[in-house]
Amino acid sequence: MQISSRFTIAIHVFACMEIFGEDYKITSDFLASSINVNPVIIRKILSQLRNAGLIEVARGTGGTTTTRSIDQITFYDVYLAVDLLEKGELFHFHENPNPNCPVGNNIHAVMDGKLACIQKAMEEEMKKYTIADVADDIKQCLAVTE
Repeated sequence: MQISSRFTIAIHVFACMEIFGEDYKITSDFLASSINVNPVIIRKILSQLRNAGLIEVARGTGGTTTTRSIDQITFYDVYLAVDLLEKGELFHFHENPNPNCPVGNNIHAVMDGKLACIQKAMEEEMKKYTIADVADDIKQCLAVTE
């Protein structure tokens, strides 16, 4: 199991929007230069964030802005927007355990509830952190280096 890099890229996008938004137009090319990935990847993530209602993207070189205050955008919001879960489940269970095997026949009954609890705990933890937390920490790092 692994959450894709789309999640951390999306957090990076929001951090750039907060740190540079007053001085620069936040475009996919600008973001790609900070994140060091192809602008096509950025545009796909921006599209996912826009579809989730977290950002607005002006056509052309208009830039990107958040739709609400960054202290109201949680890691969980970003996770839901960019890490598309199959059937809403974080863990992908192997498809066809052998029903004739005592382990294969019982593995879902034994594991499904545990995996659901783990996913719920992770999601609850993600709700505790906001984009503002990341931006504040970056601002502190910048203050130390100045």
